[in-house]
Amino acid sequence: MSARAPSLLSRLVKAVILALYRWKGWKLVQANPIPRRSVVLGVPHTSNWDFIFFLGATAELGVKPSFMGKNSLFKWPMTRFMTDMGGISVDRSARNRNYVDQVVAEFGRRDDLALVIAPEGTRGAITGWRSGFYHIALGAGVPIIPAWVDNAGMRGGVGPAIMPSGDFAADLKRIAEYYRSVLPDQPKLAVLYAQAGIDQPRQTKQA
Repeated sequence: MSARAPSLLSRLVKAVILALYRWKGWKLVQANPIPRRSVVLGVPHTSNWDFIFFLGATAELGVKPSFMGKNSLFKWPMTRFMTDMGGISVDRSARNRNYVDQVVAEFGRRDDLALVIAPEGTRGAITGWRSGFYHIALGAGVPIIPAWVDNAGMRGGVGPAIMPSGDFAADLKRIAEYYRSVLPDQPKLAVLYAQAGIDQPRQTKQA
């Protein structure tokens, strides 16, 4: 039985997004491979344009990205469109299973799942990163891929894979040190550096 073809609406939306990615002129300056099964960090989350960049960048690398969405978004008539766009339905109201367990189970059902997560959780001010992304990767036994975008400089990149060890503090420090090396002057990442216990750099380093 052949796989169902994506809906016309999803194909049109993806075509528009990829056209915007090319039109904006983003440059993928660091392109480590994204494993077929992985948790991809979309950092920092500062603009709605971030979604355009990450969809375009993953397409450039030959990867179909997925994302989490609340289950109410997957009801008819949006069910097929959301699924075709890479959405994974998550029921955050479920009392017997939290969203981490739900997504880990989804990894268990798929051979290909590159899940893009914004660990900051919001474009607004934050006090620290949420740990859900880490527990998903740890539970699913998949690597964490630290990807980034610099909208001011119109560039972005995909860093080297980091396999979660079970020591959140130690692994978060490795992730923070990577982001500090490529986005040292990004103010929204200051809370990550503080959370990980590393100093904010004083001089800009090139990616």
